[in-house]
Amino acid sequence: MDVSFLGGPQPQLGVGVVAPFDFALDRELWRWVPDDVSLHLTRTPFVPVEVSLDLARLVSEHETLDAAVQALCAVSPQVICYACTSGSFVGGVAGERAMCAAMTQAGEVPSLTTSGALIEALREIGARRIALVTPYTKSVTDSLEEYLAEAGITVTGRAYLGLTRHIWKVPYRDVVDMARAAVVGAADALFISCTNLPTYDVIPQLEAELRMPVLSANQVTMWAALRAIGAQAVGSYQALVDPVARRGPAAMNGTGQPAAPGGPDGGLPRATPEAAFAGPPVLPEGEPVDGVDTGPCPPEDPGPPPPV
Repeated sequence: MDVSFLGGPQPQLGVGVVAPFDFALDRELWRWVPDDVSLHLTRTPFVPVEVSLDLARLVSEHETLDAAVQALCAVSPQVICYACTSGSFVGGVAGERAMCAAMTQAGEVPSLTTSGALIEALREIGARRIALVTPYTKSVTDSLEEYLAEAGITVTGRAYLGLTRHIWKVPYRDVVDMARAAVVGAADALFISCTNLPTYDVIPQLEAELRMPVLSANQVTMWAALRAIGAQAVGSYQALVDPVARRGPAAMNGTGQPAAPGGPDGGLPRATPEAAFAGPPVLPEGEPVDGVDTGPCPPEDPGPPPPV
């Protein structure tokens, strides 16, 4: 059969992804990617170390990144991202910048990291005070909080699981429970850390419930990588990537009115979780709402009497 009339395949933009050896969420990354973009993934070499600060340092060594980037460059990606949160924040802000510079030099291709993408995403939505969720141990979570503080971001509350392995097996229910526990105080947004923690489907639910933008490690990585090549990430009802969601519950306060642009620290005011589903308030008859008189209406005019 002659298939020349199809005219394909269509040109593809390429995003190179360097992931740690234990990364298990390839399919989740693809869910943010539009049809005209391909992901090219490679992994760092295996090391017999559990998730910890030591592992974060090992999988982010410049020699390791150089080899991975050179392998990816064989398929000519337009951008390369290092998809590991802990590996890119363990050295602080200066360490993250040095990683980007090393990858860019190794492949002569623009490069970014998950932790750098997080800071970029927080600036995009105007968030400076965040709630934090991680699957990590306390020491790794502390290191992330230190990185954020160095970048001018305040953590208002946090929850973590203390895991050292099999993070990709954490169910959505546990992620939601941690989010609810972490959102205490006036946060502008919630960040769910670790590229090996599943988050795609839980983001819209949490944004509707918590009335704030919800960012995740894989989400910000794909958003920043795609934006770097002029493409748009795909993610329905996710405030970072969906303009409709930006105007929806994540952009609203507890009264159901749009949040003021100059909320606390320039971000979005926080509402109670219940307010996301409560609907408009029901007031006693005659009580005004926002300056509108809602008193009882006069009876309808019955009109002229019927003919006899």
